[in-house]
Amino acid sequence: MVQPLQNAFEAMGNRPLEVAATLRAGPWDTFWSVVVPLARPGFLSGSILTFAHTVGEFGVVLMIGGNIPGQTRVVSVQIYDHVEALEYSQGHWLSACMLVFSFAALLTLYTFNPQTGRSREA
Repeated sequence: MVQPLQNAFEAMGNRPLEVAATLRAGPWDTFWSVVVPLARPGFLSGSILTFAHTVGEFGVVLMIGGNIPGQTRVVSVQIYDHVEALEYSQGHWLSACMLVFSFAALLTLYTFNPQTGRSREA
């Protein structure tokens, strides 16, 4: 989440903030009226990528969250359980679903944030 937001804030530059200051906008007004709308692509990219990363998280859920059946089950832990039980076909199906989900998340990212895939000069 941090990198897309940092890139969005850096790409904004100082000029919009300077213009807001000349119009006597306060810090909070500048943030909510200028910074947040200009950084919207960064918020969107960060949110989608963070959600996709969290869905596929394995280590934290298995080690810290505990593997409590029916309460802390995520797909990555379910894949692990299928492989441990030598149920490879179910594990393969779930892995394929995760692959389709990751492509859908990236497609959503590029659909709603078209600037992500293009250079600034284009």
